[in-house]
Amino acid sequence: MTDMSLRLPTTRFRAVFALGPRPAAALPVPTTLGKPNLYGEFDDETGQSTLYVGFGTGQIHLESDGTGIAFHYHDVSGDDTDVSPWNTADTRALVAWSSQLLTDFHRLLPAVLDDVDDAAAWHDAGFDLWVCEIEEPTKLDLIEVDIEGELLTLPWLGAGHVEHDHVEESPRGARDDSADDDREHPIALLWTADPGSEPDRAIAEAWLRPGTEQPVTRALPGVDWEAVGWPADEVLSWLEGIYLNHHVLPDPAGTILTGVLERLGGIDGTD
Repeated sequence: MTDMSLRLPTTRFRAVFALGPRPAAALPVPTTLGKPNLYGEFDDETGQSTLYVGFGTGQIHLESDGTGIAFHYHDVSGDDTDVSPWNTADTRALVAWSSQLLTDFHRLLPAVLDDVDDAAAWHDAGFDLWVCEIEEPTKLDLIEVDIEGELLTLPWLGAGHVEHDHVEESPRGARDDSADDDREHPIALLWTADPGSEPDRAIAEAWLRPGTEQPVTRALPGVDWEAVGWPADEVLSWLEGIYLNHHVLPDPAGTILTGVLERLGGIDGTD
């Protein structure tokens, strides 16, 4: 198991955005549900934005193309449902607030995501303050977030070149009785002996068991580990650390984006 003590310290980061009007911040949020976990996405090709609003008792997912909003619920186990996990009054208030929040977020896209990436790059470079560019005087919003440190990991020490990518299932013929069929967010470690070419051979996998944040790893059968140049157990230990950094621990951009959404929604504690 990866030594979680080998983590960089959590840092306080400040970023200044020009978010403009924030109508969602003026709407009530059901206090009985607790503070929601927020995350947003944007599809450049379709122009569709998505907002995820999660509580310990369930989630609401909303989508917008700029002309309207669609939404559905997830129950406490994460399954899709047409029935709200909450009472009628809380549901009504939550739908109104989250719909307005997505409208406010969609208005800022895609430029706000570029700003988030720029701010994250400043954090990665060791700075603790990023300020957006503005062309004329305007009201600015200060976002303050705690960004968790990554695990300290080794570079790839084997032969050739590797990449990791999402998979729906194990490569054909690679499954065996030791594989766990109940997997969340599986990835494959792809390898090639030629550092100048794209990795195309799956040599290992990692995933999460539902309800946990601890990766499970396994080596795929039929791999020539001498050719890989690193023993299977060391490759799996390395893959676990990579998985934690890229798929479990919050990344700077995601943390900053959540701070932006909380500011837009008026739940960052500053209003």
